[in-house]
Amino acid sequence: MCIVSSYSLAIVFTVITMLCWGGWANTQKLAGKTWRFELFYWDYVIGIFLMSLMFAFTMGSHGDQGRPFLNDLMQANFDSLKGAFIGGVIFNLANILVVAAIAITGMAVAFPVGIGIALVLGVLVNYIYKPDGNPLVLFLGVFLVALAIVLDSLAYKKMVSKKSNVPVKGILYAVIGGVLMALFYRFVAGSLTNSFANPEIGKLTPYTAIVVFSFGILISNFLFNTIMMKRPVEGPPLSYSDYFGGKKSIHLVGLLGGSIWCTGMLFNIIASGKVGYAISYGLGQGATLVAAIWGVFVWHEFKGAPKSVNFLLALMFGFFVLGLGLIVLAKFI
Repeated sequence: MCIVSSYSLAIVFTVITMLCWGGWANTQKLAGKTWRFELFYWDYVIGIFLMSLMFAFTMGSHGDQGRPFLNDLMQANFDSLKGAFIGGVIFNLANILVVAAIAITGMAVAFPVGIGIALVLGVLVNYIYKPDGNPLVLFLGVFLVALAIVLDSLAYKKMVSKKSNVPVKGILYAVIGGVLMALFYRFVAGSLTNSFANPEIGKLTPYTAIVVFSFGILISNFLFNTIMMKRPVEGPPLSYSDYFGGKKSIHLVGLLGGSIWCTGMLFNIIASGKVGYAISYGLGQGATLVAAIWGVFVWHEFKGAPKSVNFLLALMFGFFVLGLGLIVLAKFI
């Protein structure tokens, strides 16, 4: 199978993760305003699973190191398979809750709460599981990235009108979603072999883990997303006939979104073999920076913004770059 052999290449893989995780949501914009998120989400999840299989039977089945995908899957023990599967279920629930929180309270409230908790708690959980890198430098970088997320949300809040009262349910969804988002990676990491080049018996290589993880997302979606369709946070209830009534082009856009996210997840797992789980996860959450770049420079979400908003955006980009740089350097200092 294909793995990375150097720290610098692993960092490149985490940058690709940032690009993928920060860019996949653009496919939902491309799907159009008439295509509800709950319907888009089915194609997104199917895209994740299909892309995981594509990687498993290509990059995961060829090369001189590790175990081929099917051999790895057949020798895996129950605990490893269970860990990766549960990780997928937890991620799916977390993702849906954060999206629901954004629909209820708006981006400016839900995003810093949900993603901020996921970033800080996620790095802490993964560092405790497998300490790697200077903790002071690492968590200083995490703090700066979290601060950048808050500044991004403040800038967004200044651009939109907000109600004075924020629904408590939305905040609760964001908190629960953020905590779950921080925990899912730990389950996947626990299923992985310590050495990707010379994998342990019973443990999973990255390519097998991503397939089982994606299968957990797909299976759990029949519960979580069905509930979202029947009891949506906004808009009328949906049925499966609404999904099958969509155009092929809209379905393809959703599949593309899932494929992009899956690529980022796999590359992040592969990179963790060299940089450690905490650093890999922390850098992956820098996807918020990529999403902000898309919003500012491509979708022009801050067009005509006052100087105060532009100042917040400049600070946000500065803290992001500095924070991500410290996370990278944590391995060496």
